[in-house]
Amino acid sequence: MKPLAPQPPAAPAAPFVSPAAGGARLRVHVVPRASKTEVCGLQGDALKVRLQAPPVDGRANAALCEFVADAAGLPKRAVSVVAGETSRQKTLFAAGADPAALAAALQPPKP
Repeated sequence: MKPLAPQPPAAPAAPFVSPAAGGARLRVHVVPRASKTEVCGLQGDALKVRLQAPPVDGRANAALCEFVADAAGLPKRAVSVVAGETSRQKTLFAAGADPAALAAALQPPKP
């Protein structure tokens, strides 16, 4: 019997998702005031999400967290903005989320 060759580390599930202690981090580029809320592709290494909500009084952040939680099947309180609260480039933390499952739930449409 031959010894098994060492396996290379698994490729990241998607460029916009990375593992974090207790969950996963998600890089997002937000386009507020869109006609509907949807994932519309990639912007560099971030997931591009169009939101109906305006960027006023944190409504876009709340809508983004709710959208990601619903898509991933997580409780709404499990998803929070950890960086970029007033920016279009945001980092979200999804507590208890598997990075591969999160990436699969939020895959951008194929061109």
